[in-house]
Amino acid sequence: MNDTDRGDFRERISQSFSRQAAMHTIGAELTRVEHGMVEIELPFDVKLTQQHGILHAGIISAALDSACGFAAYSVIDAEASILTIEFKVNLMSPGRGERFLFRGEITKPGSNIIVADGRGYAISDGPAKLIASMTGTMMVIRGREGITG
Repeated sequence: MNDTDRGDFRERISQSFSRQAAMHTIGAELTRVEHGMVEIELPFDVKLTQQHGILHAGIISAALDSACGFAAYSVIDAEASILTIEFKVNLMSPGRGERFLFRGEITKPGSNIIVADGRGYAISDGPAKLIASMTGTMMVIRGREGITG
C-alpha cells in the first residue's frame, strides 16, 4: 500500500480527532501525525486526577487508546475506519507532571487486525518520565453503517 491508497491520512486523522468529544473534554491535543505514529498531548488539570492528585488511570488509558487508534488509522485505506477491540495498560509510575505525552506506534499492520504499542510520558523540568505503556489491538472497519472516519 502506498501513500495515495491511504489518501490524506493526516487530514482524516485531524478531522476524526476533532469529533472526539472525550479528547476535547480532557483538553487533549493532537500534536504529531506520521505514517504509523501519532502523538497526543495533555496539560495537567486537577479535574483529571484521582484521590492522590495524580493523573487518573482512566485518563491515561483513554489517551493511549486514542494515540494507538489514530496510529492504526494512518495505515489504512481512506474508506475504512478503526475500532479498538482489546488493550492492556501497564501503569509504571505516578502521573505527575506539567504536561503528558501519549505516543501510539504501529507494531504489526494488517488488512483486518492491527497491533499498536503506546507509551505515556510525564513532562516537567528535566527528562520526560515514562508513566505507562499499552498494547492494543484494532479492527479495521469497512462498510458498517454508522461507523465512518
